[in-house]
Amino acid sequence: MTQRRAFRWPQPLEGQTARIWYGGDYNPDQWPEEVWDDDIRLMTKAGVNLVSVGIFSWAKIEPREGVFDFDWLDRIIDKLGKAGIAVDLASATASPPMWLTQAHPEVLWQDYRGDVCQPGARQHWRPTSPVFREYALKLCRAMAEHYKDNPYVVAWHVSNEYGCHNRFDYSEDAERAFQDWCKDRYGTIDAVNDAWGTAFWAQHMNDFTEIVPPRFIGDGNFMNPGKLLDWKRFSSDALKAFYIAERDLLESITPGRPLTTNFMISAGGTGIDYDDWGNEVDFVSNDHYFTPGESHLDELAYSASLTDGIARKNPWFLMENSTGAVNWRPINYRKEPGQLVRDALGHLAMGANAICYFQWRQSKAGAEKFHTAMVPHAGEDSQDFRDVCELGEDLQRLADAGVLDTKLAKSRVAVVFDYESEWATEHTATPTQQVRHWTEPLAWFRAFADNGITADVVPVRSDWDTYEAAVLPSVYLLSEETTRRVRDYVAKGGKLFVTYYTGISDEKDHIWLGGYPGSIRDVVGVRIEEFAPMGTDFEGALDHLELTNGAVAHDFADVITSVADSARVLETYKSDPWVGMNGVPAIIVNEYGDGKAAYVGCRLGREGLAKSLPELLGAMGVEAPAGETGVGDVLRVERTNEAGDVTFHFLFNRTHHAVTVPADGEVVVASLAHTDDDGSVTIDPNGVAIVKR
Repeated sequence: MTQRRAFRWPQPLEGQTARIWYGGDYNPDQWPEEVWDDDIRLMTKAGVNLVSVGIFSWAKIEPREGVFDFDWLDRIIDKLGKAGIAVDLASATASPPMWLTQAHPEVLWQDYRGDVCQPGARQHWRPTSPVFREYALKLCRAMAEHYKDNPYVVAWHVSNEYGCHNRFDYSEDAERAFQDWCKDRYGTIDAVNDAWGTAFWAQHMNDFTEIVPPRFIGDGNFMNPGKLLDWKRFSSDALKAFYIAERDLLESITPGRPLTTNFMISAGGTGIDYDDWGNEVDFVSNDHYFTPGESHLDELAYSASLTDGIARKNPWFLMENSTGAVNWRPINYRKEPGQLVRDALGHLAMGANAICYFQWRQSKAGAEKFHTAMVPHAGEDSQDFRDVCELGEDLQRLADAGVLDTKLAKSRVAVVFDYESEWATEHTATPTQQVRHWTEPLAWFRAFADNGITADVVPVRSDWDTYEAAVLPSVYLLSEETTRRVRDYVAKGGKLFVTYYTGISDEKDHIWLGGYPGSIRDVVGVRIEEFAPMGTDFEGALDHLELTNGAVAHDFADVITSVADSARVLETYKSDPWVGMNGVPAIIVNEYGDGKAAYVGCRLGREGLAKSLPELLGAMGVEAPAGETGVGDVLRVERTNEAGDVTFHFLFNRTHHAVTVPADGEVVVASLAHTDDDGSVTIDPNGVAIVKR
């Protein structure tokens, strides 16, 4: 088990008290200096107390090789600091300047066909390039030496969104690094052959030099799944190694200054194993951008909860979110009135003690000129900036009320997420391409919310087995260690919900034999001989299955052929006789040791799960809120102090109509909400009320 770094948080500037950090990415080098003073005036007006500077400024800081220009950066940092605005200073290594790539084109990454990523955007460097590392660390050293004693720099922002564009590199540098990675992981080439199952399709290797990246193998062909899974592990590790090299150099020169890099944790943001990376930062920071439409609030809360899980309930830093529309979607939807404030407070509710945006002032040129900002193109006289000022006041009010002394309260229920299970389910030769791991945890989180329960979302390596109840939702890979944890948890009284597509393979993606789910069949009390995928790509093919409770399964179902004597079938399928699924068990509860395990053998989606949960929770002995109408209308999140005698209740309206709930305390912040004469609080759509008890 990797040792996690000790938690360290950016400290206030001298003479200031701790506050919720509030601000965003600031790019003064995009603007003439006469704009800087106006920026600081507006920052002060909005309550901004921290900005991230220099993220994409390598070409400005080092305009020619070995020639450094810190004068402009010194001036703006001095202006900010004297105005009481702290600086989160970037290492500036995210994108190399043109002079470097022209002199050393060998630092550019290659795609799986061998095409070179040319400069012209960002992150066009390969993480395994010794040449690029040399230049990047020279810049880190120069930055650290120059700013090691600067009183206004409170943290290091190492690079930016590692792997956003350069997650995979198939160059010769990467090939050599992949060979070394395999040697470190497996020790012998025979162990690699075993892990990858190379007896299939004559892929046996005699030496580590025969290991090559999973480059182009022809359209419609299938890559070795074990190799591809390890390639994804390696690629995450290669980027992490580059981050650690930067981190360690910066820390060696500025040992007292905390360091982080911004993750990209979201429901579908699965390219990097952020839980593994969480071991290597002093504090977790995240960039999150909203999902337009009906899942907006729920996906945000889910992702923020997962970030809190990766941070192990230490405070975390929202490094980027947006005031409104982004620029990188085919259709860049605006935020609705109230959502700027509501979204920020959603992250705060889930444990963030810092709320920052990309970016401070909206660019007038470049690829992100249509990405909204704290100061939009319309300027100070705009609703977005008024909302930014309102949020600044809300955050100050919450800090004064003591929210910084609290953390996200532990839920009774944990929904487990696993990056490696997601990677394994992404293979192109699976029972169905319609099923991936990542969608199932989100569906469970939303279904619990529909039933009045706000679950914690936690990584598989975390302490999920300390919760009253836990969900393994399509956790495709179960190692021997995780299998042991499952057995111990339920045997000792835990209440475990397990779904289809869980425990299919071990960590090598080798199938657990004997019937699914191989390693925990006796725990869940079922045996599955085959799968029943569903779809609409062939006319007349099975496209859904109805359950006896009225829920409908799509995409995937298990053909459960036997149920343990200790199990009770709650629901079965209803189908035409020739389908062969009529009466087949769909939802089962099994007694195992002192605990219980429920098995949900099909993909029900958020709606089907929400419909099925009341009966299932009752059968599992998990207490749920009273089932009155509207129990799921409000998302309830609690932050509490260590003593447990102060709690902030965050109440978010999940509907498109006003909802009224008891306040039972002091309403500290109300956005699109108001207190009624009877002491209750009415919350409009996109509104939130925060009650201190």
